[in-house]
Parts: sequence; structure tokens; C-alpha cells
Amino acid sequence: MASSLLALLDDITSVLDDVSVMTKVATKKTAGVLGDDLALNAHQVSGVKPYRELPVVWAVAKGSLVNKAILVPAALAISALETWLKAQGFPLPIILPLLMAGGAFLCFEGAEKLIHRFLHPPAQDEAEHQALSEAAAAPDGNLVAFEHNKIRGAIRTDFILSAEIIVISLGAVAGKAFAVQLGTLVAIALIMTVGVYGLVAGIVKMDDAGLALSQQGGDSGWSRFRRALGRGILYSAPWLMKFLSVAGTAAMFLVGGGILVHGIGVVHHALQAITPEGGLGTLVSMLGNGLFGVVAGLVLVALLGLYKRIRGQAPEAG
Repeated sequence: MASSLLALLDDITSVLDDVSVMTKVATKKTAGVLGDDLALNAHQVSGVKPYRELPVVWAVAKGSLVNKAILVPAALAISALETWLKAQGFPLPIILPLLMAGGAFLCFEGAEKLIHRFLHPPAQDEAEHQALSEAAAAPDGNLVAFEHNKIRGAIRTDFILSAEIIVISLGAVAGKAFAVQLGTLVAIALIMTVGVYGLVAGIVKMDDAGLALSQQGGDSGWSRFRRALGRGILYSAPWLMKFLSVAGTAAMFLVGGGILVHGIGVVHHALQAITPEGGLGTLVSMLGNGLFGVVAGLVLVALLGLYKRIRGQAPEAG
């Protein structure tokens, strides 16, 4: 009995070692998506009342955990189904079409944001901003409609990015034992959620931290340094949020366009053919993915508008 217990412990240790190694590999492969996820979510949860920022981030983080709790078993089940179908002589891809649909959705949302930014008249934007400000200031203890929309949009976007993270991680552990696959995906899901939303919480509370530092008392050099640091944070926080707003929209096209490009063989090979080697090649590839994402998103918005016209409905401006 003692030997059986030792053997079991040895097997568990071996699995944990494999999970640790594969988690590092998967983390490297998904690092780019992590940056896009951070930019998107920091932009999505911005704009609420300061005292509601952390509750909103926490609500989105819980939604992200639910997303991953759905995606991890679903990805393992779909992977097993694909393997079984291939063994039966029916190589039917399932994960790729789902990823393509998610990428198309990201491009569509990004295109809507662009259209809203450049085609909405300033008066309409000002009226919408006033309405959102009034909604955010509503004296309601529960989540107001403004926050509800923010949270829903952030969780919806998180689902697409989480799906890409899980699928990339699943590809990294392909061929490994089921226990290793499950452990790696769970570890990646937890690491990504804690990492992204921990950073998002820090970003949205930057101004509060800067204000607290700028109000530090004392005449020592350290006190003066903290006040200067606080003023610097207060000055840079709005610019950081503006940058994240632009980066969040760009990330939609980079991630969504990248998914579409890799899923369409002709486009992928054409982009590879014009991509030089080295660091410049990485930049060209990113620009190609982003440009394809913009075009795809605008086409989808146009198709939706055409569909609404056919249905006799007035198309929305974005």
C-alpha cells in the first residue's frame, strides 16, 4: 500500500512538473494576446465614476472567470471530438471556424468604433456624453445602466480574447496527457485573469494614487520626490487612458485580423510572401493583420447595413 501511495505521488509530481513547463511555453505564446487583452479591457472599463471603478473591474473579472470556466472544458471537448472524427476518417475542423467567427466579431466591433468616431457629428457625441454622464451619476446603489453596458461589452470582448488564449494554449499542449492539458489550461486561465485585471485595476486607479502622493506632507527630499511623482502621475494618467482607448481599438483589428488572416490560407501565404525577415517582418505582419482586420470589419458593417435596408430598417450609424 505504501508503494502504491508513493507511485501515485510520483505520478502527481510528474504531472505537475509537466504542467509547469507547458504553462511557461503557453504563456510565451499568448503574451501578445495578453497585451491586447489589457489594452482592450482598460479601455472598456474606463469612464465610470471613480468610486465605482474597482467594483466594475471586479465584475468584469468575475465574468472573465466564468468565460474561462466555459471555454476550458469546451476547448478540451471540441479537441477530443476533432481527434475522434479524424481517427474515423472525417477530418472536420471545429475550433478554427469558431475562432474565425470570434475574429470577425472583433473586427466588426472595431469598425463600428471607427465609424462612430469619424462619422458622428460633434453635437451627437456631446449629447451622448451628457447622457452617459447622467447615467453614471445616477444615485443607485446597484449597477446603473451605464455600468451594465460597460461590463457586458467588456465581458463579451473578453470571451473572444479568452477563447484565443485557450486555443493557443491548447495547441501548445497538443499530444500531451489529458491531465497535463487540463492543468495547463486552468493555470493559464487563472494567470491571465489575475494578471490582466490586476493591471487594469492599477491603471484605472492611477489618478487616485497620484493624488495621494501629491498631497504628501513633509520637507524632506523623499517627500518632495513623492509629491513630484504624484503630480507626474496625475499629468500622465489622462494621456495613458487616451492611449489605451486608441490601443484598445487597434487591438481589435490586430487580434481579429490576425485570426482571419491565419484562417484564410490564400491571404496568409500572400502576407508571408511580402513579409521580410527579422524585426521589420514582425512589424509588416502586424500591419498586414491590422489592415485586413479594418477592411473585414468595414465590409461586415456594410453588409449589416445592407441587410437592414433589405429588411426595411434604417441602418444604424455605428
